[in-house]
Amino acid sequence: MEIIDAIILGIIQGLTEFLPVSSSGHLELGSAILGDDKIPKESLMFTVVLHFATALATIVVFRKDIVEIVIGLLKFQWNEETQFTVKIILSMIPAVIIGLFFEEQLEQFFGGKIVFVGFMLLITALLLFLADRAKDTGKPVSFTNSVLVGLSQAVAMLPGISRAGATISTSVLLGIDKNKAARFSFLMVVPLIIGKIAKDILDGELTYNEASFGYLSAGFIAAFIAGIFACTWMIQLVRKSKLTYFAIYCTIVGLSAIFAGLYM
Repeated sequence: MEIIDAIILGIIQGLTEFLPVSSSGHLELGSAILGDDKIPKESLMFTVVLHFATALATIVVFRKDIVEIVIGLLKFQWNEETQFTVKIILSMIPAVIIGLFFEEQLEQFFGGKIVFVGFMLLITALLLFLADRAKDTGKPVSFTNSVLVGLSQAVAMLPGISRAGATISTSVLLGIDKNKAARFSFLMVVPLIIGKIAKDILDGELTYNEASFGYLSAGFIAAFIAGIFACTWMIQLVRKSKLTYFAIYCTIVGLSAIFAGLYM
């Protein structure tokens, strides 16, 4: 993999992990555009590095919230921070179940299936369109809602379904306060990313050689910087109900992917 290709894919991952346009879908499309020969055998290591970069970007943006949560947990009380942590754990259960027991079935939806990605992007566009028109009742994230949002996160494991778009849209459609919806959406994914990285390491599936250090570093830096920008921007967009613009974008990219897959 060339350095410039790593940077491009890193920027795509960093932006699309937080912006509601599907990081997995765009990485599939990006890989198709760059060509399969651009993705080496150790591409799993590259994917892990990019996801670690976006997880770190989330931690940096929400560092004050995370510190408050940790301090609250250390009090060993049934306080707001402990309840929030339990809700995060509940939201993780659906995705963990799919990741542990249906990983092989899930992988069948990847690998250049850009027509499928296109249709999933259209679903993402519909969710964003509906969310922008949902009434904000200012509700907090309840234990029941955390499970429902977790289910939407599990569905978003499909390429083309935006994780941020699905979880934030579900939260807003449930009447959850937009600020709390964005905060919960971004924080709930950090344990999943770290857990997935740990699983890949323990499985011994990661391969590394000194020659890959350059493009791995370039991809990490690009994804980290783009991630911080996208996460901060996305929080503002959710507050101002500007998701329709991304709905239009997902519609255009989705239709283009379907056309390219069927006729090119």
